[in-house]
Amino acid sequence: MDFQDFLRHKFTHVVMGEFKPGKFEAAKKLYEEAVLTYTTGFKGAYLLQEPGTDRGISIIFWESVEDMEANHSEIYQDILKQMMPLFAEPPKTVVYELVCEITPEETEEV
Repeated sequence: MDFQDFLRHKFTHVVMGEFKPGKFEAAKKLYEEAVLTYTTGFKGAYLLQEPGTDRGISIIFWESVEDMEANHSEIYQDILKQMMPLFAEPPKTVVYELVCEITPEETEEV
């Protein structure tokens, strides 16, 4: 890793939405299928659910916006079409640049 690596930031694709009552589990399965299609530049994905509701947030990490866009394959688009009717209303989608990342330090065994 050189100095230039420290200057590069990851990007996140964030989707916030609410599913129709009882549809979160079906949407979760489709989400997992979509994520499994990702390749180049994919750095991780999280699906969060507000306890006791059908509201959730998806956070997907990418090396670059170009990588994110390149992974929107035909298979991904088909899965997204299957997921859209599960939403109570269209979700809010935003792309963010990760500008600060703090991770716990590894503990050393004594």
